[in-house]
Amino acid sequence: MNVSNDDDTFGWHYRGGERSPFAIEPGPGQESVWDYPRPPAIVACDKRIDVRLGTRLIASTRAAFRVLETAGAPTYYLPPEAVDFDALIAADAQSFCEWKGTARYWDVTDGRRRVARAAWSYPDAVDRFAAIAGCIAFYCDRLDCRVDGQRAFAQPGGFYGGWVTPDIVGPFKGEPGTQRW
Repeated sequence: MNVSNDDDTFGWHYRGGERSPFAIEPGPGQESVWDYPRPPAIVACDKRIDVRLGTRLIASTRAAFRVLETAGAPTYYLPPEAVDFDALIAADAQSFCEWKGTARYWDVTDGRRRVARAAWSYPDAVDRFAAIAGCIAFYCDRLDCRVDGQRAFAQPGGFYGGWVTPDIVGPFKGEPGTQRW
């Protein structure tokens, strides 16, 4: 097994090849985030993805992409035609991903309130992530995000944009003790 242990259970470092010794065993119809690859993979998703702020539908599609990366909940990227761009306001913020390139951020509004940096995109996603160029991803801790009608919850830690649903098991990076993953 390709692991190295530090002082605690979560000191394990992913080296590739096998599920971590502390990963939750997936049940029928579930996926373990420890079976996801690194570097990440893009997978087409035909499940209904809906994003709302209050009663306003911000985005809806059956043609999303899931980005899957070891220890992270899936991140959903919705095609531009599925997004109500009247609800998005460009934010003065950006970040850099070693795999995808430079991200830009969006505030989301329902016309009454504005949620800061609730969405992001990679306008010029690079290399094998070009399929998500221009697609929009949403933080589900700031909005009502659903997969086939099931409410998604934010991946722990506040930084990652993964969506945790009942069909995904962890533990997830971002939980206490995972800073060295």
